[in-house]
Amino acid sequence: MLSAIIKRKLSDNQVANIFINAIFDVIDKGFKEVASLINEDTAFTQSPNIDENQNGEFGLIVLVGNLSFLESTFDAEQAGRVEKIIFEKLAAMYEMSEADFAKMIRDYQAFISRVNHPSKNMIYGMSKAIFHKYQLNCFQDDYFKRMQAPNPLFLKRMDDIMSNFIWNWDAFFKKYRLN
Repeated sequence: MLSAIIKRKLSDNQVANIFINAIFDVIDKGFKEVASLINEDTAFTQSPNIDENQNGEFGLIVLVGNLSFLESTFDAEQAGRVEKIIFEKLAAMYEMSEADFAKMIRDYQAFISRVNHPSKNMIYGMSKAIFHKYQLNCFQDDYFKRMQAPNPLFLKRMDDIMSNFIWNWDAFFKKYRLN
């Protein structure tokens, strides 16, 4: 009974570990379905044939999208600490220097911002980034292909999909509190 009332305290390091593990778990379990949904989407005149193992770009987009929500969830100082720990751990996993990993993430953030301009909606930006990173324009009908813009119906469906890959901080804070 008391365990439901008492929240477990976590350090920044523990938050970073939970965040990383959860993000990679959802990417590993979910990309096969995402690839299938894209391949079968009616917005395309032919299937893009995205392989279920081509989750690298998707993983980085999901990671960057979720990192963008850190700043709105935590105060700036704590967000900076947690992000630094996440970068340290992921740089080691990717066998990169922390500076190179941070640059790669910042480049992805800039890319998402650029393809999403003028919108500030991160989920919409993630959907557009997937469209561009997986070069889906060449699979669209001629009208959207000439415009070099994603079919809005495809983007709407991708927004619905991508919202499932955003970390639920409200649920997290119902269970945990930070030191």
